[in-house]
Amino acid sequence: MRLIRWLVAIAAVGSITVPNTPSAAQDIIVDLELVLAVDVSGSMDVGERELQRDGYVQAFLHPDVIAAVTSGFSGRIAVSYVEWAGPRSQTMVMPWRLIDGKKASEAVSAELSRAESPRIRGTSISGALAFSGALFDGNGFAGGRQVIDISGDGPNNMGLPVVPVRDAVLARGITINGLPVTLRPTGSFGLPAGLLDIYYEDCVIGGPGAFFVSVQAPEQLADAIRRKLVLEIAGREPALVPAQLAQAPPRIDCLIGEKTRPQWLDENR
Repeated sequence: MRLIRWLVAIAAVGSITVPNTPSAAQDIIVDLELVLAVDVSGSMDVGERELQRDGYVQAFLHPDVIAAVTSGFSGRIAVSYVEWAGPRSQTMVMPWRLIDGKKASEAVSAELSRAESPRIRGTSISGALAFSGALFDGNGFAGGRQVIDISGDGPNNMGLPVVPVRDAVLARGITINGLPVTLRPTGSFGLPAGLLDIYYEDCVIGGPGAFFVSVQAPEQLADAIRRKLVLEIAGREPALVPAQLAQAPPRIDCLIGEKTRPQWLDENR
């Protein structure tokens, strides 16, 4: 019965995230449409969430990010910012914004710095991907590439399984990049420290040029966010992480988060 429910729900995701259609005449041409999907689940404490948000605030002020934007074919990108946690817990912190230079990038930075940030229980990467994938529909932009940049400090442990939702998003031609964040040596929800990178590579990211940038300590976070944005905007992936043109069999159980989620978390929801 659980499998049947999963299949029905995944079909529903596919029905609301239909394949891309030719852009309308009024759509603004950009080099990249980018959704930043940022984990604010309960496993991230206040300081970590503030550090993560500040990493994006500072990144959009950095000359390297601005240079990457303006060096593209059209010299502009569209970006939106989502914070997520449980299956139905996604917050549109910043809707789609056009960045075409230093002034616009500074405005995005300022908007993110002012926005409130919720703290919500649960880690549903699948929910974040389904929500983010739907944001490209009718957003007013026509990009040469569509990318979801998803960060997280643990495996999917609520909602639909991550793999079929990921595959439905990839089927639309959307690339998924990852920012696995391991700030505690003990790991998270049954996933030992050091395996989150493998989980993201095998179970989360995918699509042409897909890559992840790993964070192993708080002091690495701001630099990792900036480097990742530059790579995404410029359309390049790190040499050590090959393009994910086809998903290889996972080296890790992609349901490990669901299988090891403590029962008391659901009892006290």
